[in-house]
Amino acid sequence: MIAKYRRDPIPMGLLQVIEYSFVIIGSFFVAIGFNLFLLPNNVASGGVSGISTITKAVFDWEPSIVQWLLNIPLFVAGLLILGRNFGVKTLIGTVILPFFVFLTSDMEPATLDPLLGAIFGGMSVGVGIGIVFRGKASTGGIDLAAQLLHKYIPLPLGICVALFDGMIVFTATLVFSVEQGLYALIGLFVTSRTIDFVQVGFNRSKNVMIITEHVEQVRQVILDDVDRGVTVWDGQGGYTNESRKIIMCVIAQNEFNKVTQMVKRIDPGAFIVTMNASEVLGEGFKKT
Repeated sequence: MIAKYRRDPIPMGLLQVIEYSFVIIGSFFVAIGFNLFLLPNNVASGGVSGISTITKAVFDWEPSIVQWLLNIPLFVAGLLILGRNFGVKTLIGTVILPFFVFLTSDMEPATLDPLLGAIFGGMSVGVGIGIVFRGKASTGGIDLAAQLLHKYIPLPLGICVALFDGMIVFTATLVFSVEQGLYALIGLFVTSRTIDFVQVGFNRSKNVMIITEHVEQVRQVILDDVDRGVTVWDGQGGYTNESRKIIMCVIAQNEFNKVTQMVKRIDPGAFIVTMNASEVLGEGFKKT
């Protein structure tokens, strides 16, 4: 018997409050990471915050002002040139992040070790951006600039983002030192991995594909003993040209050994392919 999961939908008004709260909380985490870890150690790990770190060192310009001066025109340019509705939440993130940077600018640095600053600053920024993403928004900045570049140059969006971040890190290397540029790369890496973690969390699953002569037995044991649904595809052997059935099942990571052992007991010659499924939405997993 397949377990049924039922969850009452969140009212639209409450959902919007939650999403706006995510944007505000996430922006605060980004500001904390910037002022406590990145800025005091001159770690310009990409983005508008990286630019403001460089301009602070070279011209002694207030980082929050620089971020406002860059974020808001980029947001307006995005609306005018890309013709897209970025949404009120993204506008809030664009405006409120520099505001939080300004409010926390007098806080004492948590560390003056640039390696620790890059690691923990990257983590704090990654947590903040991940929370903002969960609010279905962004903090604007380089992401919008990359979209503008992507519109006119036939390059993947990810490459456009990497180009901007790369230029910022390279500039930091010229302004500070090669060592500071390397710390900036560490901060970028930690930020990207932390964003992934906040988005996915511990909800790692496995996508298992099984090719067996005993399709019905395997299907039934997964349904009954593992309590997971399955999908059966029609396939064809590339060597034999014979028609075959392919069973696909998404399971929790801690169910993997149980499934493979049961399949092997039924059919020791079964062919099993396993892939990581980092975000699974639907019956028996996350609803949203």
